[in-house]
Amino acid sequence: MTPLLFSTFEVTNQAFYRASLSFAIVNLKPIVPGHVLVLPSRVVPRLADLDDNELFCLMRSIKRVGGVIQKAYGGDGLTVACQDGKAAGQTVPHVHFHLIPRKFQGDPFAEKNDEIYPAIEKNEASLPNQQQMSPLKVDADEDRVARSVQEMEKEAAWLEAFFSEKAERKAI
Repeated sequence: MTPLLFSTFEVTNQAFYRASLSFAIVNLKPIVPGHVLVLPSRVVPRLADLDDNELFCLMRSIKRVGGVIQKAYGGDGLTVACQDGKAAGQTVPHVHFHLIPRKFQGDPFAEKNDEIYPAIEKNEASLPNQQQMSPLKVDADEDRVARSVQEMEKEAAWLEAFFSEKAERKAI
């Protein structure tokens, strides 16, 4: 199997969903439980760099993964966000979408929905430094501790089961 990359970082063991031209991974430092990333298989920095087939596959994956994430984590909605380019806050030069399950009750951003965007930006900015130093070392954001590789692999295996043929038929 070809290794999956998030820019230059190998994330094969974090992957829980694969399509022909895209995949989804669990997040090293999720903002809320269920915060995952969906990205194209080809490493490109901007949405405009994707061809139509890649973009279609990516959007279909976002829809499919989003439905599963919302159900698996008991969400009432979903925040879908993409920082397209450095000026938009993108720090990892690989197109990716954040999928974040949201709830009416118990959501840390429920009364302040727009505050999720600075949280995404802060989360995004910390990733390259963490990865280069150590996957377990975190920056100044002490509230969201980076997870171990084992924790991420366990969540990825749990989520992958939602995409099995049997689970797919049950959902229909």
